[in-house]
Amino acid sequence: MEQSAKEAWKRLLEEARRELPDATVRTWLEPAEPIALDEGRLILGAPDQFAVEWNESKHATVLARAAERVFGRPTAVVFRVQEDRQRRPQMDFFVAPREGAVATERAGANTPLNERYTFESFVVGKSNELAAAAAHAVAEAPGRTYNPLFIYGATGLGKTHLMQAIAHAVLDRNPETRLLYVGAEQFINEVIESIQARTMPEFRRRYRNDIDLLLVDDVHFLEGKEMTQDEFFHTFNALFEARKQMVLTSDRPPKEIPGLEDRLISRFEWGMVADIGQPDLEHRIAILRKKAQQDHLELTIPDDVLRFIAEHIRSSVRELEGCIIKLLLFASLKNRESGSYGSQPTPSIDRVQEVVARRWGVTPEGLRSKARTKTLTIPRQVAMYLARDMLGMQLVEIGQAFGGRDHSTVIHSVDKVERQMMRDRTFKERIEMARQELSAL
Repeated sequence: MEQSAKEAWKRLLEEARRELPDATVRTWLEPAEPIALDEGRLILGAPDQFAVEWNESKHATVLARAAERVFGRPTAVVFRVQEDRQRRPQMDFFVAPREGAVATERAGANTPLNERYTFESFVVGKSNELAAAAAHAVAEAPGRTYNPLFIYGATGLGKTHLMQAIAHAVLDRNPETRLLYVGAEQFINEVIESIQARTMPEFRRRYRNDIDLLLVDDVHFLEGKEMTQDEFFHTFNALFEARKQMVLTSDRPPKEIPGLEDRLISRFEWGMVADIGQPDLEHRIAILRKKAQQDHLELTIPDDVLRFIAEHIRSSVRELEGCIIKLLLFASLKNRESGSYGSQPTPSIDRVQEVVARRWGVTPEGLRSKARTKTLTIPRQVAMYLARDMLGMQLVEIGQAFGGRDHSTVIHSVDKVERQMMRDRTFKERIEMARQELSAL
């Protein structure tokens, strides 16, 4: 990508801020990536078709005026779906190599850490202060204290945030640190693939010799995987003996992971086992304030609204932060002249089928058909999930809308989508984008 395109887009954003609210610029324009500037056109990459259509329909006029001021002549601003961003997983596998070292390269292996997941953005309270203190200690002296650091807690309470904060802090202190950040399921898949391809020596070198810091998310997925547990056991020993830091997360403590070998339980408890619990009311309010501050909404969202959210959402930090994002998106999407939020309209089942079909590259008729091909099964399950989640339809009604399927099929579909969303963050993001499009009606 040419530097001129980057600079042009930077200047264009500055001009656009004169006419558009900050929230709109942050939500819709800043995520766009400059691709090229040529022949009187600035081409920008958007994460999906919805973002392309929204920017072109809502912001084209403002951008055209801004472009003429920046370039001194009419310049078209064109949005395109950037295909590689659609395939980019949120967290799969990341290696930060030392200078001169050979970084592991393979498909889907170039995912960076989330830049927002730092110690500065992590809100400490009674429910997580032990885990936070241990994480700071590990970041300051990797391999010398609390090795391994095992953080456990329910989904959405901040385990991944703390883990990535450690990675950021270590890299800030020593940019040459080689770290590997991977989900347990990815580790399992790599073991299987390496055995099948007879490339276990390369796999072991990558995990045992070519890194300084290993971070593994969701190690509870190792349960019952005897062959993978054996490989992880030897990987653990090799790294521990070399004084290489390990950070692990799970939804439960080591002793409560069913099917986990005693020798792994013992090693997971060698360092520090720290839990993250449910935040209390004041902690939840502090988390909401921090999120609002990050999104520059602290002057926009009143304290009584933050307290109302904190009093009614107690399940997870992720859900709390999601409420702030929804408020931001809702205000940006609706942008009513009266300034009042009002109530969000409910899409129809036909609209759900239409949006899901388009985003998964099939037809609405295919979703309603009796066909059971793989290309139709997944989007059909997604559409059933959204119909249940967003429309509140009865199971029988949903089944009828999808080719007369019975309620047990709908239950299976909804359950499968929910479980897949927990395991696959890219899949979850894809569904959330469909949900946002449906909410924008």
